[in-house]
Amino acid sequence: MANLNVETPDFVLNIPKRGMPVTIITGFLGSGKTTLLNQILKNKQDLKIAVLVNEFGDINIDSQLLISTDDDMVELSNGCICCTINDGLLDAVYRVLEREDRIDYMVIETTGVADPLPIILTFVGTELRELTNLDSVLTVIDAETFTPEHFDSEAAFKQIVFGDIILLNKTDLATPEKVKELEDYIRTVKDGARILHSQHGEVPLPLILGLGLAEIDLYINKLNEDKHDHEHDHEHDHKHEHHHSKHLENDGFISVSFQSDRPFSINKFQEFLTEKLPNDVFRAKGILWFVESDLRHLFQLSGKRFSLDGDDWGKSPSNQIVFIGRNLDLAKLQQQIAECIA
Repeated sequence: MANLNVETPDFVLNIPKRGMPVTIITGFLGSGKTTLLNQILKNKQDLKIAVLVNEFGDINIDSQLLISTDDDMVELSNGCICCTINDGLLDAVYRVLEREDRIDYMVIETTGVADPLPIILTFVGTELRELTNLDSVLTVIDAETFTPEHFDSEAAFKQIVFGDIILLNKTDLATPEKVKELEDYIRTVKDGARILHSQHGEVPLPLILGLGLAEIDLYINKLNEDKHDHEHDHEHDHKHEHHHSKHLENDGFISVSFQSDRPFSINKFQEFLTEKLPNDVFRAKGILWFVESDLRHLFQLSGKRFSLDGDDWGKSPSNQIVFIGRNLDLAKLQQQIAECIA
């Protein structure tokens, strides 16, 4: 890999001047999108990058994992910014474009259960087409847990169909046979996909940014077809508008949040995770406060694996946690989490 020197000065020069280049990062729950964003922000060389994040669930914990926030925008010491898509994608993009300081590149993280197409079409089918330049769609896949039946999800399938780059992440946790099977499967869905491997979201930026891979013409044709269909079917508009929520219902996803200003007991929480957590919880994340510890704990769960990393509280301690899954019994889950309070 010696020839992949991330610091090649050409990398910055290759970035097109017309319109701010945009990379859309998609991928299923827990595949490692936030980790990849952190890597991009850390290794961005001389690029000033704007990262737009959007979380499924009503506590926006991802932004706290990145850095402390001020309302909807985070300024980073390296000149990059991070912005939440609270008021809609267009507003967030405009907030970045209207800044006085120079931003070279925009990276957008979609939610883990989103079909990326509506987001892609926002960039090629609105006035953003003149102001930005869709570079590529990057799909992150958890090499250990992904299967072709991935939770029977239409979204997971669409994420591969529309991915220009497929990043098989966590390859250290999967057998070489599993990785090979996955690659073969991906090629049946997306002929000619550019497949990369990574561990902990670490990948040289020239392999993922400034590549000009997005099939813009294909998307413009798709928009024109949609418009044509619309002229024959006034219902279409209604269907298109509700694309996101309808597809969430189809896939049966649900998010359950819990907040408390009282600490958990480590033992009770451990017992909840190992013995009571429903199989249909695919992902959980949170900031946890335990009576036994003075630290603030970042909690991440993906499938059956979880991690707890301690650091200092920047504010008064509290518990906030989000679970994402399908067919969950809300009341029961809320009660089980409440029982973890010390």
